[in-house]
Amino acid sequence: MQAISNHKAVVLKEEGITFPKGFKAGGMYCGIKKEKLDLGYIVSEVPATAAGVYTTNVFQAAPLVVTQESIAKEYKIKAVLVNSGNANSCTGEQGIKDAAEMQKAFAGQLGIPEHLVAVTSTGVIGELLPMEKIHTGIDQILNEENAAEANFMQAILTTDTSVKHIGVQMKIDGKTVSIGGAAKGSGMIHPNMATMLGFITTDANIAHEDLLFALKDVTNQTFNMITVDGDTSTNDMVLVLANGLAENDPLTKNHPDWDLFVNGLKKVSEELAKKIARDGEGATKLIEVTVDSAKTQEDASIVGKSIISSSLVKTAIFGTDANWGRIVTAIGYSGVQVQPNAIKVAIGPYQVFENGLPCPFNEAEVKNYLEQETIQIYVELNQGDQTATAWGCDLTYDYVKINGSYRT
Repeated sequence: MQAISNHKAVVLKEEGITFPKGFKAGGMYCGIKKEKLDLGYIVSEVPATAAGVYTTNVFQAAPLVVTQESIAKEYKIKAVLVNSGNANSCTGEQGIKDAAEMQKAFAGQLGIPEHLVAVTSTGVIGELLPMEKIHTGIDQILNEENAAEANFMQAILTTDTSVKHIGVQMKIDGKTVSIGGAAKGSGMIHPNMATMLGFITTDANIAHEDLLFALKDVTNQTFNMITVDGDTSTNDMVLVLANGLAENDPLTKNHPDWDLFVNGLKKVSEELAKKIARDGEGATKLIEVTVDSAKTQEDASIVGKSIISSSLVKTAIFGTDANWGRIVTAIGYSGVQVQPNAIKVAIGPYQVFENGLPCPFNEAEVKNYLEQETIQIYVELNQGDQTATAWGCDLTYDYVKINGSYRT
């Protein structure tokens, strides 16, 4: 565990979505994928305040449409059902009907109104859901042998090589408040959401509009600051459920511990985002780009995203090539008005560019640094006092192999 706040303690823990009070999760194999868990659920003891952010891709998948309509009814969700192996995207009116049928079937199992169930899917685009298999799974999914968070985390994966989860805890109004998260994502990852699903739970007491405000702010600093390959998918969503069982006073922007809660939400989101970036398809390295002394935070974000999205930067990192020219070029075409002679660039502890000119550095030492699993790039724009960090991964031969045969 690790303290991450200088105010009150926000403590990072290796926990997940069942960490906060009143949540349970599970998963099982229903036959959508080949011998891998492919149907998962989250259930709250009581209806939870819900807030979500969704893909910016105009081809929005059917389950996202159904889920957004359900949340809009009273901003409450009691359960989530998710399948992997099939995205239920670009499936027309039948896709909407199938998503609604999933929702109705799981609501029936739980004995709750349909709109209190969120549904989502991830996997191959353009194929109808195998509803007979899904119905069989829903009939069995609440059985005791399926009730394990580890099952849920496996059931949501596609090309991921590892599960992704984290939790934090803090004291608010003398009550222990917990936030837990789990996510999937490995390819089709790009700023402004990606082929990722994020599920965050908390026992905090907070209203929908305040939770949504916090989520949007945090998402822009975390999930929207990662990239793997420049592709934005049709099924992306981050959903936060807050069931209020910690019994703190309602959190609002005027609450004295508002910043503490947002810091906790940001930490969970940031850790999940970094795990997604590190698990990029075929990746061997996590790349972290910090842009400092920008005129605005938006400028810092844009420059960071430009660098982390560059295929040439990503391949140079894979090849342990200290090619600072690719970094400088990505800054130059970012669209931000910069002053070339004021910019500094460092790869890890090694200054490689300053005042419009290359700096002398030891190629062998930088190459050795680039062999590490986490690579940090620092950029100083020297135009202001704003900063932002973006995350990504290297681009390898295996990325092509994975995606060249994704449907087979």
